Amino acid sequence: MSSARFRAGVGVLVVGDDGRVLAFERSDLGSWQAPQGGIDEGEAPIDAARRELAEETALSWPGDVELVADHPAWLGYEFPAEADVSWNRLGQVHKWFLVRLVGDPSAIDLREGTSHQEFSRWQWMTVAELIDQTWPPRRPIYRILAAEWASHLAG
Repeated sequence: MSSARFRAGVGVLVVGDDGRVLAFERSDLGSWQAPQGGIDEGEAPIDAARRELAEETALSWPGDVELVADHPAWLGYEFPAEADVSWNRLGQVHKWFLVRLVGDPSAIDLREGTSHQEFSRWQWMTVAELIDQTWPPRRPIYRILAAEWASHLAG
């Protein structure tokens, strides 16, 4: 799915029993987001989602989370002109997965699995709070996910 113009990746929205989602504050931007990351060469999107979730949060899938749904379309956004990105791409396109936390949230470890700590902290939020506090180019994607998965999410 990657192209010369857009980087292919995956995103994972983790929902609790009360419909709130796990939100993670980026160490570099100070904005909040769901776990996401790139797809390695030859990797299936669901395998990339499992890997990214484990690398960024230490949550295992299966184990700590179970699959609820996957979004039928790839969702993308362009980087604003002022964005400082390390790849020479216009934006990103992601395959999104909704998972339910079935394990203990104390399993979340933001330092495990990566050479750098991408997130500084996490908290439960409504999807509306996440939309308000995420990086503006991501907001339309989160609005699409909120509408698609409304029956699983708290406002």
